[in-house]
Amino acid sequence: MFSRSTRSIVTPLRTLSLQASRGYASAVESGPTSAFAGKKGADGNYLVTLVPGDVGIGPEIADSVKEIFKVAKAPIAWEEVDVTPILKNGKTVIPDDAIKSIKSNTVALKGPLATPIGKGHVSLNLTLRRTFSLFANVRPCVSIQGYKTAYDNVNTVLIRENTEGEYSGIEHEIIDGVVQSIKLITYEASERVARYAFHYATENGRNRVTAVHKANIMQVLLKMSDGMFLTACRAVAKEYPKIAYDEDLLDRVCLRIAQDPGPYADRVMVMPNLYGDILSDLSAGLIGGLGLTPSGNIGRDASIFEAVHGSAPDIAGKGLANPTALLLSSLMMLRHMSLGSFADKIEKATLSTIAEGKHITRDLGGKAGTKEYTEAILGKL
Repeated sequence: MFSRSTRSIVTPLRTLSLQASRGYASAVESGPTSAFAGKKGADGNYLVTLVPGDVGIGPEIADSVKEIFKVAKAPIAWEEVDVTPILKNGKTVIPDDAIKSIKSNTVALKGPLATPIGKGHVSLNLTLRRTFSLFANVRPCVSIQGYKTAYDNVNTVLIRENTEGEYSGIEHEIIDGVVQSIKLITYEASERVARYAFHYATENGRNRVTAVHKANIMQVLLKMSDGMFLTACRAVAKEYPKIAYDEDLLDRVCLRIAQDPGPYADRVMVMPNLYGDILSDLSAGLIGGLGLTPSGNIGRDASIFEAVHGSAPDIAGKGLANPTALLLSSLMMLRHMSLGSFADKIEKATLSTIAEGKHITRDLGGKAGTKEYTEAILGKL
């Protein structure tokens, strides 16, 4: 129960989060997944917004994906947009044309974007998530058969709350040298991402959902914030009796999954924002790194699938980039659009190319460039 003094702090923050969440009630009523407009162009293909990327390798790996989709005859027509931010009414915003395209098509594929280093620059990735209220980040981490890493039994999905937590952007300097940053957790956002996690587990044949938290520390604060997240997860779990539910501490999960990822196979892990950022990158390392890890950001009105690795400006234009992460993310996108047969076809060609090891990029231990790797995949389609 909140005390009177606590309520005076919580109420305005709760209001702020609800504004950021954009229409939670209607989102729940329409189900936990985002809408798919199924909009087709004059050629009969589905329109998908493409954000190639900016100063780094984004355009190169986006071209690879487009070429593979063309040969695979995937029914996709790309609508390319630029999301370089502009100043509007004194605020940094995404260009209207890009917002209009994503809202209209409801599905987008995004290459890596660089955020300029310096005071006042907001992450473009964070801006996109906030603009379209992309409440769930979905990161599958699955071992690739034939590609040798320390483990060959990784098979988990991490779902990260994407709109609040430590990334809410609520911080200020109290006095010189003392900064306060506020972690924001709301029941609405917690229930929404928990509901999506159980929905995902049900739809994808996974038999367990684990809520990852740190509610055991700081006698009051995290017991309230992470405690609220767990309360929402427990409530949703009751609606899915066929899916097992448990809870575990972030630090313990990090330790155990690094020792043996086997027990975490075939489950979905759901967690607040910062924990998901940490654990998803750790899990990516178990399968070979971010270059092999797909990602999707799910929202009520749109979903954006992306490569989560950096823009690598040091190798831009040299033909060395590995397009796998963006390509696997595009396959998540196809399955989201109920185009699974095309995703399966491309996935088989991609994973077998990696497993063979003859035409893989340098970051995977090979000597091939982007073009040679892409052509090897094309030869298997």
